[in-house]
Amino acid sequence: MEKLPFTALGLSPEILKAVAKMGFEEASPIQTAVIPVALTARDIVGQSSTGSGKTAAFGIPAIERVESSKRAVQVLILCPTRELAVQVAEEIGRLAFFKRGIREVPIYGGQSYERQFRALEAGAQIVIG
Repeated sequence: MEKLPFTALGLSPEILKAVAKMGFEEASPIQTAVIPVALTARDIVGQSSTGSGKTAAFGIPAIERVESSKRAVQVLILCPTRELAVQVAEEIGRLAFFKRGIREVPIYGGQSYERQFRALEAGAQIVIG
């Protein structure tokens, strides 16, 4: 599979800055294949091994498409375990670091409902559960 620099994927300056801060210059094959298509809001099925960059492959387009002025849930990411939900939320947070007004929140069992409800009421646009 082909690999491209992130600068060739049509991403915002804020996302490029976040990716650079994370130490990445070149998109992985799954990211190169998925990001441009997902930015057009088309459905995608992708499969790739652990550690290949799948979270950024779906997370970057999700962040790019969020309207920061709308303080309501716009993206729902489902994960099979609470540990993965927390991990994905952390990665989304790093990717959205320079996108002002974008908030993510992990929602899962075993955690205070009050804290989670407050996070939703505060206007999180990306929910990971």
